Amino acid sequence: MSEELATGPKESPRAPRAGPREVWKKGGRLLSVLLAVNVLLLACTLISGGAFNKVAVYDTDVFALLTTMMLLAALWILFYLLRTARFPDAVPYRDAHAGPIWLRGGLVLFGICTLVMDVFKTGYYSSFFECQSAIKILHPLTQAVFVIVQTYFLWVSAKDCIHVHLDLTRCGLMFTLTTNLAIWMAAVVDESVHQAHFHSSSHGNASHSRLAPDPERAGSQVGGDCPCDTAICQIFQKGYFYLYPFNIEYSLFASTMLYVMWKNVGRLLASSTHGHGQGHGHAPSRVSLFQETFFAGPVLGLMLLMVGLAVFIIYEVQVSGEGDHSQHALIIHYSFNIVCLGLMTLGSLGGSVIYRFDRRAMDHHKNPTRTLDVALLMGAALGQYAISYYSIVAVVIGVPRGLLGGLNLAHALLTIAQHTFQNVFIIESLHRGPPGAKPHETPPKEPCLTFANLDALHPLPTCPPTPRPVGPSPAGPQEAKAITLAPRGHWRRRCLKDISLFLLLCNVILWIMPAFGARPHFSNKVEVGFYGYSLWAAIVNICLPFGIFYRMHAVSSLLEVYVMS
Repeated sequence: MSEELATGPKESPRAPRAGPREVWKKGGRLLSVLLAVNVLLLACTLISGGAFNKVAVYDTDVFALLTTMMLLAALWILFYLLRTARFPDAVPYRDAHAGPIWLRGGLVLFGICTLVMDVFKTGYYSSFFECQSAIKILHPLTQAVFVIVQTYFLWVSAKDCIHVHLDLTRCGLMFTLTTNLAIWMAAVVDESVHQAHFHSSSHGNASHSRLAPDPERAGSQVGGDCPCDTAICQIFQKGYFYLYPFNIEYSLFASTMLYVMWKNVGRLLASSTHGHGQGHGHAPSRVSLFQETFFAGPVLGLMLLMVGLAVFIIYEVQVSGEGDHSQHALIIHYSFNIVCLGLMTLGSLGGSVIYRFDRRAMDHHKNPTRTLDVALLMGAALGQYAISYYSIVAVVIGVPRGLLGGLNLAHALLTIAQHTFQNVFIIESLHRGPPGAKPHETPPKEPCLTFANLDALHPLPTCPPTPRPVGPSPAGPQEAKAITLAPRGHWRRRCLKDISLFLLLCNVILWIMPAFGARPHFSNKVEVGFYGYSLWAAIVNICLPFGIFYRMHAVSSLLEVYVMS
């Protein structure tokens, strides 16, 4: 994708290094992408191979690769920080859209939880140190160092548009991005193995243990057995499995921010202030939470969040029970999700209808952050689309058809509708201009007539003057314009803020439930009986992580929609 000089409201002088550096831009990007693809394919091979019992790839091999990648990425980050600190002119521009405060705040929050997970993981592997490979203890310690270094790097450098060592910087950013994706994939596979082992032991089906960990593979030596039979060991084991969702989201948040930095390498922004190029867009107004809302959205969203937590606890307690208890848990789970998805669909539709009456200008300027947000929303939704369509086919064609089948069908249909309308609402919101911005109209040039009889020009009236505010105004022109336009769109902005907060809170609970272990896909026997466990487990384990990521990314996007409304 070509990089263009962003045009500001005023003509600005051309940046000095535009010519020679732009020649090899596409080649430098291609080189870094090829490096990332090869490293990622190697990591995928080892991680996916290590998930199966009969493949001679052990978890120690995966840990060794990830540890090496994290060390190399951390060294490159330190080199980048030292280089930019020594050469202030290395970053002449900063992208105002990249790394918003809520995204960096979420990164810090997930990073802290990842550090806690590394503590639990170190304690777990240290519980039977005598029969473990040293790499299993070194891996979480290395990850803790990597998380600290990377979080600081993204906090201070997420907006950088660096203009020195372009090819080296692109390769370093892509390698660090690939490292995060490899960590994400390893965590997803480890969690899938854990879930498969849980369901195989709870349902007593030997065919479910295809992905289950082999006791012989738990130690560093073939045939070694490292039982976790102490209370402290089991606490560490359960603790780090419950913290896996935060590690997964941290890796994905970091990957998105690194991709935007990669797109901004060598980017030119029109700016009159050195080092603070803002490009296009609008800065969020500093308002307090829930200001200019009707409170209906936040209150209803908090109610659904609390009810959802209660439903999740009931589901986790009863789903592993016998007969009626398991079916009762599934009915409660599906019923809550159907109500929540239905209300979210109506909210998204309402927001789109409000935009039909909104006269704000559309922002069509180049914005790598917004482009990535749209691509991730559309791409991550494909995972939940796939699971829903597989469920629809299994319910419609399969037999028998009972209450659970009907609830499953309604849930799948509403999931498709909710993802579709929510994406439309979010994407349209991200492309809207600031509040009070009117569509751009080309002012008439002098004279008003583009063609006229020159002999008849003298009797024509002169062009009427442009209407201006009458009377002294202490506010500036933009503030006066906002005051003039605010009353007409005030109720629309309040409705949009309510809708965005409501959708945000609903996405939070819909992230919590699957991220922390709710798997009705396996407890409900419709899909398992129709497709077989092996195929259905592969579908869920591949598609569900994208659905979980979609919810958290939607939360980030909806927070931006709320602030910008």
